[in-house]
Amino acid sequence: MADFIRNPVVALPESDPEPHFSAVELVFTDGEKDEIARRIKQYPTADGAVMWVLWLAQEKFGFLPPEVLRLVASALDLPYAQVYGVATFYTQYYKGKKGKFVLDVCTCFTCQFCGGYDMLAYLEEKLDIQRGHTTPCGTFTVQEVECLGACGSAPMLQVSNGSYVHNLTRAKVDAMLEALQQGEQLPFVSLTLPQDEDEMGGNRRTDAEASELYQTPPASRATQ
Repeated sequence: MADFIRNPVVALPESDPEPHFSAVELVFTDGEKDEIARRIKQYPTADGAVMWVLWLAQEKFGFLPPEVLRLVASALDLPYAQVYGVATFYTQYYKGKKGKFVLDVCTCFTCQFCGGYDMLAYLEEKLDIQRGHTTPCGTFTVQEVECLGACGSAPMLQVSNGSYVHNLTRAKVDAMLEALQQGEQLPFVSLTLPQDEDEMGGNRRTDAEASELYQTPPASRATQ
């Protein structure tokens, strides 16, 4: 039988790592505490608010090292292991320090078949880093992630848990990187459905800053 403790499939976290934040920094403000209390009241039990409080903590501290997860656990009166389990399940929660822009490239089935790995490899080449790493200047982190729910516009990626960039090509990747480096905010793009283009003028969203017409996703180079 394999010895999982001595030879884990993935590296086990350190039991007592060096903290990134001091005890003085590891506090929620009175306003944040009031908002946490309000959120907790929306659920039958406090653990219902764990995802929101993790998000609050990430916005405040930038990422979620163990000491921040303990702060969240304390605020919700939950076991550390429960909060840790939620934070490590979702790639949207950053367990380590990231670059200014985090590029989450979907490589789940549809994006994989339509060129997700092609786009991931191009980003690695373009930025001269491997997936899971950050550029030396601290501007970009590239990650490989599971489905982001935009299979109809594959391949795609998400920028820092915000804007989606649909129907990726090398030219689109180049334009995106240049825009982010110039400090431009990527717009919220609405993707039309084929039936919308005739029935709704091409866009069913009234809050979209830009829209793109539906196009048939490409096939990965590996399948051609």
